[in-house]
Amino acid sequence: MAITKRQLPIFFLFAKNPNLSQKLMLIGLVITLFFIFLAFFAPVFQAWGWLQNPKDFLSNPIHQPPSAKYWFGTSRLGYDVFSRTLFGAQAALQVVILATALSMVIGVPLGMLSGYLGGKLDKVLLFIMDSIYTLPGLLLSVTLAFVVGRGILNAAIAISIAYIPQYYRVVRNHTVSVKTEVFIEAAQAMGASTWTVLSRYLFFNVIQSVPVLFTLNAADAILVLGGLGFLGLGLPEEVPEWGYDLKQALEALPTGIWWTTLFPGLTMTCMVVGLSLLGEGLNEFVNPRLRRENRIRK
Repeated sequence: MAITKRQLPIFFLFAKNPNLSQKLMLIGLVITLFFIFLAFFAPVFQAWGWLQNPKDFLSNPIHQPPSAKYWFGTSRLGYDVFSRTLFGAQAALQVVILATALSMVIGVPLGMLSGYLGGKLDKVLLFIMDSIYTLPGLLLSVTLAFVVGRGILNAAIAISIAYIPQYYRVVRNHTVSVKTEVFIEAAQAMGASTWTVLSRYLFFNVIQSVPVLFTLNAADAILVLGGLGFLGLGLPEEVPEWGYDLKQALEALPTGIWWTTLFPGLTMTCMVVGLSLLGEGLNEFVNPRLRRENRIRK
């Protein structure tokens, strides 16, 4: 009698023989979790007296270089750069998660309906989404930010509009390929309604790439939020935000005040890199073709 060897789950195979992309994914995961930790515990550190209030200006000497008292120095308005940099992670995560969630909530159902029903609805939605997709994301967000104004929700709405077509296109293409499978035809033959087919049989088969797209869009949304803040269109001025702080720091940069630019910009870069590495690693995790290619290379 032949003895069949049980195959380990994919996660344990990743942990057993990690390749370069998987190692980078772990690095991205650690960086992302670190920023999530900062976002959640920054108010706790402030309550314990470890951080200054990031909204208090003129409470410190202006343009103090990094020291034991002011780890990242102070700005020209007397803000503590260290405190504002840490609280900037909280504002970035709030806006980015809300923006990507909004685009996902809108794009995924529209993609499923368009791919499953087809016909005129599919043509109209394709035309609208392709029209939005051809516009530069930052330009579209800036234009919409002029209309909706400042604020966390408003910034999220302005950013999310550019990502809706991406979710729509990915889910629609998967739906078109999956709806011809035998189990879908069997469900239709048994009299299952459209809602039943979409929610029970199609949904979990067409969203494999959505987590990957979510993390990559989150990384891009941080840069877009920074651009909006740099242009004065993101969050209110009193809210700690990296893009706005960079705008304020540029005026002092030619005079040798480097710390007000370096630390917010470096923190934003690290967060974008972490989310990008996580997204690229997840892409291999959910994509069987990439896994097979990596095994062949080994």
